[in-house]
Amino acid sequence: MKVWVMNIVSIDSPDTLPIIYERGLFGMYHDWCESFSTYPRTYDLLHADHLFSKLKKRCQLLPVIAEVDRVLRPEGKLIVRDNADVISEIENMAKSLHWEITLTYSNDNEGLLCVQKTMWRPQDAETSMSSLS
Repeated sequence: MKVWVMNIVSIDSPDTLPIIYERGLFGMYHDWCESFSTYPRTYDLLHADHLFSKLKKRCQLLPVIAEVDRVLRPEGKLIVRDNADVISEIENMAKSLHWEITLTYSNDNEGLLCVQKTMWRPQDAETSMSSLS
């Protein structure tokens, strides 16, 4: 399976970009409270290690999850490792986007969440309108 990988170093995290480059990988700095340029492509996998709890101090998570939804390809995956409260919050947002929850795990205050973006679309408008009659 071919996967397009871009390593993103958050602006408020330790600078690991030189290590990424030394390994011959792609990477860049980014502030996740801002939109992310996806030109020329979108991504198959996003992995966030305690990113959301750090972001929560600076911005709201809902717009960040909306951005993750835009960046991920249909059937793309998001893996989140964070504290249990943040995992629960992200899981609720993922459910509202009709993403498939493939794994939720919590131990003490640490959690892991794996979700997959689905191809969900709203039902036909005619069906919805006829149910109102």
